[in-house]
This record gives sequence, C-alpha cells and structure tokens, in this order.
Amino acid sequence: MHPPEIELNELDGIIERHKNGKWELIPLLQDVQATYGYIPPESITPIAEALNLYPSQVQGVVTFYSGFSLKPKGKYVCRVCRGTACHVKGSRSILRLMKRELELEEGETSPDYRFTLETVACLGACFLAPTMMINRDYFGKLSPTKLSSVLGEYRQKGNNKNG
Repeated sequence: MHPPEIELNELDGIIERHKNGKWELIPLLQDVQATYGYIPPESITPIAEALNLYPSQVQGVVTFYSGFSLKPKGKYVCRVCRGTACHVKGSRSILRLMKRELELEEGETSPDYRFTLETVACLGACFLAPTMMINRDYFGKLSPTKLSSVLGEYRQKGNNKNG
C-alpha cells in the first residue's frame, strides 16, 4: 500500500501564519506535521522560500529533531520507553510483545498506516515503569495483559468510523 495522497492546499495558510517571524521555522514545522502527520518532502522548498532560508537549512532542522518525520506515520504512533527505570522493570519484554502483536519492527509503519512502532530514550514517566505512549496518551505499569488490552482498544478505535 502506498502512503496516503496529500493535498498541500493547507500549506499556504500555515506558511502565511509564520512567515514574518524571525524564529518561526520550528513552530511552522510543528504546524505542518500536526496537519499532515509528517513533513511532506515537497513542502520543504515553499517553507524555505517563505522564511528566506535555503531548503538544505529546513531539511537540516527536520532531520535533526526526532520529533519531525519526512515519512508518513501511522494513525497511532506507539512509543516504548527504553530508559533505565523502564528497562529494569521489563520494557524489553514489552517491546518484544509489541513487535509480535503489531507485526512491526522498531521504526516501521503498518501497511495500512494504522500503527507505527518506535522506541524512545525516556518518556519522563519513570514512576510508571514500564511505560509507553500511543500518540499523546501514556500507559504505565505495563504487563503483557495490560498491553494486549490497550492495543485491543486502539484496534477497535481504528475500526470505528469516528476513531
């Protein structure tokens, strides 16, 4: 399956809101990513032109920050914490189970663009170890049963028209 086709018609409005500020590149990129789910490569040149930057400068910022992506991600981005507290509390087995349940390796997106699996150095919720996030929702004190339940909920959401 190919990445979903995107319409860049919203890009002009996003650029317009940001083009007069001196330090607007990162907020502009955040808005683009929030709108499209990633930074479409074809948006790099118009962004650079609007901010009087070289496309390579914009590309450099996008590739430097791990929060930006040049590739489409799934509707549900699953981030498993690999920090020390989570590691000690069993995040390795949680990641192994995630890989099996989603049939994905780290950094992969499902062919239907429903799930993306990532790992992060720390989610900052060490007291809830082992921890993961799905989009902006945190899930802590994970066990295999709890993980299966959470993934089941997100699979259901994906099957609903409103989810």
